[in-house]
Amino acid sequence: MSRKAPVWMSWLMWGLVAGFYLIGFFQRVAPAVMVDELMREFDIGGALLGNLSATYFYSYTVMQIPSGLLADGIGPRRLSAAAALLAAVGTLLFGLAEHLWMAYAGRLLVGAAVGVAFVACMKLAGHWFPYNRFATVTGVALLLGNIGGVLAGVPLSEAVRLFGWRTAMVASAACTFALAAAVWVVVRDDPGERGFTSFVHASVLEKGSLRPWRALRSVSARRETWLLLAAAGLSAAPVLVFAGLWGVPYLTQVYGIGRSHAAALTSTMLVSWAIGGPTLGAMSDRLGRRKLPYMTANVAGATLWGIFLFWGDIPRILLYPLFAAIGLTSGGLIIGYAHSREANHSGAAGAVAGVVNMGPLGFAAVMQPALGSILDGHWGGLLVNGARVYDATAYAAAFLWLFLSSCLSVAAMSFTRETYCRVREFDNK
Repeated sequence: MSRKAPVWMSWLMWGLVAGFYLIGFFQRVAPAVMVDELMREFDIGGALLGNLSATYFYSYTVMQIPSGLLADGIGPRRLSAAAALLAAVGTLLFGLAEHLWMAYAGRLLVGAAVGVAFVACMKLAGHWFPYNRFATVTGVALLLGNIGGVLAGVPLSEAVRLFGWRTAMVASAACTFALAAAVWVVVRDDPGERGFTSFVHASVLEKGSLRPWRALRSVSARRETWLLLAAAGLSAAPVLVFAGLWGVPYLTQVYGIGRSHAAALTSTMLVSWAIGGPTLGAMSDRLGRRKLPYMTANVAGATLWGIFLFWGDIPRILLYPLFAAIGLTSGGLIIGYAHSREANHSGAAGAVAGVVNMGPLGFAAVMQPALGSILDGHWGGLLVNGARVYDATAYAAAFLWLFLSSCLSVAAMSFTRETYCRVREFDNK
């Protein structure tokens, strides 16, 4: 008689790897509260700062397909433990960097290492949870990730103020070392290793996952894969770019508010994104639909970015609800991961997760330095304590791309097909 694993065990196994995703998200947006310090420390402007921050995104994006193949090949436990160890090393290198190239190297290593976390979470979710809860569980991953983003807001801002940015980064490296050990000791790839029934698709239990390169070919051949990659990337990138780098300096320089207050405002966007992920994912699971709720969220998100861009001087009191609404609707990208999994071969779960997850970080990697270049192009020459100050016109020119990106996400989503929350059967030949 088959036995299902206790609920607490499923959440523990999955949750430790999701904790690694939390750390990855923390590192993703941490530069937003260190803009002035990094500009002064390394004597750089907006374009170079954007590149330094986006180095994380470059290596993260490059690692997505290898992450998916490795998750299918060696399993999420080994992959996550090794990656967490490398992420700790990269964080330490960044925190101790005496030269700009060392800071680049640290961010590059961190991005590559934490790039496996979300893919490993989705791989584990397919083994430890029922398939019709996949969007909900993946949404909880986004929730945990955004908690990391919130920790990189006001808490990190205060830590930087009290102890300095280097000490804060060294402390985060120590936490990542500890998590690597916990993942290695506790996590197991499948309930079967603990004597319980696996939730993975029956065809995978019977025949195993597709071989890595066959899985990649299968995933790459599906039109839905690329449409959902674009939809996720174009909807998530504006949030990652604004909350992850340019939002805090915009609010301090244009609205004249303090850095911790600005970090609280951008953290509102991340908190709402965290809530939107599991909420919209659970709604999609309950409705038995993927395209309709995802499309609705994307249309709402594009509308809200348009209000932010074209309203003009938005009263401060309205910034909190506006940012919260933008974050909430952006959480719809979680539905896309379930959508893409159902549209592809069940034996290529890791590969499809890796390919689609290239979207959010890949587009953000391009947009962060691109917006920095636009800001530099409109810079009036004002420096304050060695850091460049940009005016409202410069930010308006840069942030136009946030609105256009969200509109293109709607266009990509409109061409997808509904899966009705069902895993398709594919020929294994």
